[in-house]
Amino acid sequence: MALLTTKNLKGDIFGGVTAGIVALPLALAFGIQAFSGIGPEGASIGAYSGLVGATLLGFFAALFGGTHSQISGPTGPMTVISATLITGAFTAPGGDLSTVLVSMALAAIFCGLFQILFGIIKIGKYVRYIPYPVLSGFMSGIGIIIILQQLYPLIGQSKGGSMIDLLVGLPEALSHISFTALLLGIGTVAIIYLFPLITKKVPSTLVALIVMTIISLFLNMTGVPIIGEIPSGLPMPFFANSSVSLSEISWGTVITSALIPGLTLAGLGSIDTLLTSVVADNITKTKHNSNRELIGQGIGNAIAGLFCGLPGAGATMRTVVNVKSGGRTQLSGVVHALFLLAIMLGLGSVVKYVPLSVLAGILITVGWGIIDFKGFKDLFKIPRADAVVLIVVFVVTVFVDLLTAVGIGMVIACVLFMKRASDLVEGGYSSQELTNFDKESPWDDEHGMPDVVAHKIYVQRLNGPIFFGTINKFKEVMTDVPDDAKIVIIRMRLVSFMDQSGLYAMEEAIKDIQSRGTQVLMTIIQPQPMYMLKTHNVIPAVVPEEHTFKTFEDCTDYLNQYCKG
Repeated sequence: MALLTTKNLKGDIFGGVTAGIVALPLALAFGIQAFSGIGPEGASIGAYSGLVGATLLGFFAALFGGTHSQISGPTGPMTVISATLITGAFTAPGGDLSTVLVSMALAAIFCGLFQILFGIIKIGKYVRYIPYPVLSGFMSGIGIIIILQQLYPLIGQSKGGSMIDLLVGLPEALSHISFTALLLGIGTVAIIYLFPLITKKVPSTLVALIVMTIISLFLNMTGVPIIGEIPSGLPMPFFANSSVSLSEISWGTVITSALIPGLTLAGLGSIDTLLTSVVADNITKTKHNSNRELIGQGIGNAIAGLFCGLPGAGATMRTVVNVKSGGRTQLSGVVHALFLLAIMLGLGSVVKYVPLSVLAGILITVGWGIIDFKGFKDLFKIPRADAVVLIVVFVVTVFVDLLTAVGIGMVIACVLFMKRASDLVEGGYSSQELTNFDKESPWDDEHGMPDVVAHKIYVQRLNGPIFFGTINKFKEVMTDVPDDAKIVIIRMRLVSFMDQSGLYAMEEAIKDIQSRGTQVLMTIIQPQPMYMLKTHNVIPAVVPEEHTFKTFEDCTDYLNQYCKG
C-alpha cells in the first residue's frame, strides 16, 4: 500500500481538485458512451456509472498504486470495450437491464482480479516490449471508433452495433439531422479548442460543458436529447441494486460472457496505465513501481465493478493536469476522487440537463487526440515492416476487436524483428551487440579532447540497436546526462539498427537535452540509423548537419575550436 503524505499538501489539493474538474465531463461522457446501446435509459445509467467508476477507481488506485501522481478513471480505450460488452449483453436473447449491469460488474471485477494477478507475477515490466507501430495503430483505431460512435449523438440520433453497422447506417442518419443538436456539438468542439487561447487555467472541457448546457436551456432548445435524471446518493453493490433482479440472471452464461472482456480490459488497462505512469515519471523525474501500480489498478477496478462503476485506467490527460497543477503524491488522486464523490452526491439534479450532443462533442475531441497523426504522417518514411504492422493493427482494431489487433500486431512485430536480428548477425554484428545496450568506459579514439570537466562535456556511448525492446533501457541511460552539461556527444558507432520506436525515443531524448540549453553532437552514425534520422528530419531539423561527425577525430577538432572560442 502506498503511504499518503502531506509533504506537498497545498499542491496535492489544488492538483486533485483541478484533475477532478477535468474528469467530471469525461466521466459523464464515457459512461453515456458505454451504455449508449441500451436505449434512452442508457444515458442516465451511464452517467452515474461513469461517475462511480471515476470515484472508486480514482480513490483506490491512488491509495494502493505505485505511481505518485497518477489520476485514474474511465478512459476512451476501456470504454470502447465496455460499450461492446454492454451492447452485446443487452441485444443477446433474454438480455435486459439486469443482465447488462451484472455483466458489466463481473467484467470489471474480473479485470481487477486479472490486474492484481499481473502485478503479483510481475508482468508489468513486459509492457515495455510493445512496439511503437502496434501502439500507434491500436490507439489510432480506438480514436476512430470513439469518433464514429459519437457521430450519431452529435446529430441527435442514437445507434449501436459494430463499426460496419455504424458506417452503413450513417447515410440514413444524416437524412434526419437535428441541426440544433449539431450546433451544440460543434460549439462544444470549438470552445474546447479555442478557449485555451484565452487561458489554460480553467479546463476547456468544463467550460464547454457549462456554456453549451446554459445556451441550450436559455434558448429552450426542445427536442435535443439530454442525460436525464441520474441516481444520487452513495453507490450500492450490484447485487443490492434495485435495477438488478438476480433471480432472472443466467449466471453461467453471464460469467462466461464477462470473462474474456474482463481479460481484455485487464490487458488494455494495464498498458494504458503503465504508459501514463511513464509520462508522469518523465514530467516529475520520479520512478513508478509498475507491479504495485497494476495491483492498485486491480483493486480499484474490482471495487468499482462491485458497485456497477465503469472500469478504467490511468488517464494521461488528467494525470498531466494534476502534475502541472501541483500534484506530486497519491494524496492528489484521493482528493480528485473525493471531489467527484461530492459532485455525485450533490449535483445530479443539475447534470441531467446536459445535452448528449455536447458530451458527443467532448468525446470527439478525445478521439481526435488519441489518433497518432505523427505515426500516419511518417508512414511512407518508416521501414515497410513497421508500416505494415501499424496498418494491420489499425484495421483490425476498428473492424474486428482490440485484443485480436494487439495479438496479431505483436506476432508480426516479433517475427519481423527476428528477421532483422538474423540479418544483422549475418552482416557481422555479434549477438552481444544485439543485446547489450548500456554506457561503456571511454573508447580508444577518445583522445585529444578538451578537459571534459572544465568545459562540462558529457559523452554518451551507445552499444546495440535501438528498437522497441530496448527503448526503456535507452531512456534510462539518457537520463544520466547531467542537467548542467554544456555539450552532449552521442556516440552511435555501435548502434547498428533503429526502428520507429527507437527513432521517436531518440528524437524525444535529444529534444529534452536541448531544452536545457545543451548542445547535442552525434558521431559515427551507421547507415540505417542515419537513413531513419534524415528521412524523419531529425537531422537536420533537430540536430544540424554540422553537429554530426563521420569520425570522432572530426568531433574532437570541433570541440577544441568551440572551447577556444
